[in-house]
Formats: sequence, structure tokens, C-alpha cells
Amino acid sequence: MNLNRRKALERLSILMGGMISAPALAGIQGQKSHPTFVQFNATQESLVAEIADIIIPTTDTPGAKAAGVEKFILRVVQDCYPEASQKVFATGLAKLDADCQSRFGKGFTEASITQRKDALTTCMLESDAARKTAKGQPTFFFMIKELTTTGYFTSEIGATKALDYLSIPGKFDGCMPLSPTQKTWAL
Repeated sequence: MNLNRRKALERLSILMGGMISAPALAGIQGQKSHPTFVQFNATQESLVAEIADIIIPTTDTPGAKAAGVEKFILRVVQDCYPEASQKVFATGLAKLDADCQSRFGKGFTEASITQRKDALTTCMLESDAARKTAKGQPTFFFMIKELTTTGYFTSEIGATKALDYLSIPGKFDGCMPLSPTQKTWAL
């Protein structure tokens, strides 16, 4: 096949234009609405906030609730999880609240801190048993725990208050001595 200079430049520009605009195209495609199979209401959002606050409570640093992790969690579940995982999450959320209601006579958000911890520990043990029997299937507790830690440590509060953050780090020292009270570094 005989290519002239003009055709070669035209094809090269199309190829390069495609490579340059791929991130822009991905951003545009990211704007499309994903199918949301489960809708969460304000009550469920506050329930997720309380669960996240038990997983990462406020101590000498603000906790998950202060970081607004519940909005991150519900957004990721609705926008990124497939239908089956969305339903597992919604079912697990309802089951945790119902179990708390049957055991303590009050829902998770009305229960005491001790009762919440007890209910969440039971949920963790059940999820661990379910995870062992149904390998590869997502379980509610481990989904919310992972989303809480990810949302917290990628939030401004988590990255700057709970972790040490250096916006312009110095050299990399892979074998640096750490004191027992020193925080982990945010990347």
C-alpha cells in the first residue's frame, strides 16, 4: 500500500488525538448515570453514619461521622457496585437494624454505644461465617468496613488529622525509625 505524506500525517493525528482525548472521553462517559437498583433514604444515611462512627470513632482525631463518610459510602454503593452487591448492602443494613431492634428493643441509631458495638460485632461474626461458606460473595459487614476506612482515609479529615500529611514530601527513606506515638503517613 502506498501512503503519501499527507495520509500518514492524517492517520497519525487521528491516532494521537485518540490517545490524548481518551481521558477526556472517559470523563464524559463517567458522567453517564449508572443503573441504581437500590435507593437510600435519610434514615438509612444516618444509620450508615452511626455504623461508620462505631468503626472509626472520634478519639483525639475526628471520626468517620465528622468526615461525612456516609455520603461517600452510599455514593459508591449506588454508583459503583453491581445490582447484587447493592442489594446485599441494603439487606445487611436493614438486618443489622432489625437485629438491634429485636435484641435491645431499639434500632441501631437509638441504641447505646455498648449495644451498637455488640450488634456490629455479631454482624461481623455472621459476615465472617458467611464469607467462609460462600467464597467470593460480598458480605455487608466487610463492605461497610472497607468503604468506611477508604472513605475516611481519603477524606481531608482522615488524610490530615488522622494521618501525617506532607504536601511536598522530602526524599524517600524506606527504613526510617518510627516512634511508638508517630502517625502513619498519608500518600
